[in-house]
Amino acid sequence: MNKEKIIYFPSIEDVKVAADTIKKVSAVTPLSPSLRYSKQFEANILLKREDLQQVRSYKIRGAYNKISSLTKEQAAKGVVCASAGNHAQGVALSCKLLKIKGTIYMPAPTPNQKVEQVKMFGEDYIDIKLYGDTFDDAYHAAMEECDKKAKTFIHPFNDEKVIEGQATIGLEILEQTAEPIDYVFIAIGGGGLAAGLSTVFKQLSPNTKIIGVEPAGAPSMTVSIENNKNTELEHIEKFIDGAAVKRVGDLTFEICKTNLEAMVTVPEGKVCQTILELYNKDAIVVEPAGALSISALDFYAEEIKGKNVVCVVSGSNNDITRTAEIKERALLYANLKHYFIVKFPQRAGALRDFVVNILGPNDDITHFQYTKKTNRENGSAVVGIQLKSSDDLEPLINRMKSKNFFGDYLNNKPDLFQFLV
Repeated sequence: MNKEKIIYFPSIEDVKVAADTIKKVSAVTPLSPSLRYSKQFEANILLKREDLQQVRSYKIRGAYNKISSLTKEQAAKGVVCASAGNHAQGVALSCKLLKIKGTIYMPAPTPNQKVEQVKMFGEDYIDIKLYGDTFDDAYHAAMEECDKKAKTFIHPFNDEKVIEGQATIGLEILEQTAEPIDYVFIAIGGGGLAAGLSTVFKQLSPNTKIIGVEPAGAPSMTVSIENNKNTELEHIEKFIDGAAVKRVGDLTFEICKTNLEAMVTVPEGKVCQTILELYNKDAIVVEPAGALSISALDFYAEEIKGKNVVCVVSGSNNDITRTAEIKERALLYANLKHYFIVKFPQRAGALRDFVVNILGPNDDITHFQYTKKTNRENGSAVVGIQLKSSDDLEPLINRMKSKNFFGDYLNNKPDLFQFLV
């Protein structure tokens, strides 16, 4: 006889208890109208600003709720987590506030800025262990310590108490607006936030459509829902690190599969455009995962016209050293940055001929790598060119071909692009 599978859904009462538990450490973040996006999409766009939490992300909610639920015996033995990002900061601050010893495993290549941030929040209550080259290495080491020393592992998303903590965002949104909410767009990494928030809305605002948003390079929830089975991806693009996981949680998958209206995947370059727009036009700093929900609006432009729409801005722990890469990815996505192998004749004045007769008046060389080879008639260079308009690309290529400068176009050859640029 087959037993029917029991799926966990947090109750509203559980979420209210979590809200009471975390109220001293988690801010009730603003639900702010965005005049610019509202005008652009002809809708009432509201931003739930979780980037304004003390740890600059919503992760404090779930981490503190989980660690607060430990028994005295569990607390005395300490906790362990594996994270190089927002979850580590949430666990670190929770350990300090609750006076519980914690060990945080981070991959050895984790930028020093992130390590120092975690130390700042945890102070003397945490030990940081840099282990292995990847998150998986750090995760396995963390689990080994839990097994050997009977410590409690604080999972970033696949845990009931963590899900209930993240669900408190849903309660806040519903308390902060008197208008019915038509859509909520929410980033999904492991699915803890989406699972908690969607359950609150299904019970208190069932007509609201919850749209899960993932990076195009890490669509683990999308693939799992399509397969009707929690599916681990073999390879993922890790650029949007706060939402790039190979496998979502078993608990979160079952909840999201039931509750979400739809999933949408957003190209990483589009997310980079949103990051730059928010900074330049709104003075809002977000991390890549924090920009996911807003980036999805373009894909729902017709459906959301005239609607009340909430985008959860999940975090703002952006590393300033990534700015150049963010700009590059945004330009590539906008079709304004292009890389070529250019064949230069081995003669004096060839470069000037290229600049004067091949480049358009608004074209700009942003990358140039050339090695002169005296035994050939032509020497090849890798050249990056930024255009003012994407319409300028075809005429540029035609001019290069007509004058025999064209060697190859690299943007649509990712393996060669990565090797040469």
